[in-house]
Amino acid sequence: MILLVTPSERASECARALHEATSEGVTVAETLTRATTFLRAECYRAVVFDQYLFETEPDEIETMIEHLGAAIPVQVNLGISGMERLVREVRAALERRQREQARARQAAIGKLYDELNGTVTALLLSIELALEAPGLPAAAEKLESVYELVKRLRKQLENGSLTGGAEPAAGAIV
Repeated sequence: MILLVTPSERASECARALHEATSEGVTVAETLTRATTFLRAECYRAVVFDQYLFETEPDEIETMIEHLGAAIPVQVNLGISGMERLVREVRAALERRQREQARARQAAIGKLYDELNGTVTALLLSIELALEAPGLPAAAEKLESVYELVKRLRKQLENGSLTGGAEPAAGAIV
């Protein structure tokens, strides 16, 4: 969903162009106060600001920006920009955000992989040492079972099935 914040008479035309270009729902707020109300009630992917508002209502802009959440702000001068430029700017911002989110997701997966891999290695070594210790015949069967589970977890990490098919992070111990 996109929030378009502008007092412009072209607001409905801009909203229609954004909807057609992005297939996103578009909500129009004529004032910053109304935009802040919308931001409190709804989550938006992008908030498109008319640059005119930045110049005429700087205090209200600050209040509204505090409520953006995960929405990406896009500032456009609707007084001089055509529909093509508006659409191009919003599309570019949405694509940029999508790439950033994908990179962040991959980084998180890599970090998780590294942490799990280190834990699995420690578990395998500890179990191997416990299995080799004399005088543990009663616990050996249970340790064997745990050992097999950890080996299965290691295989899942190697195959990437825990990380949605992501490649292991560079420098990972497998």
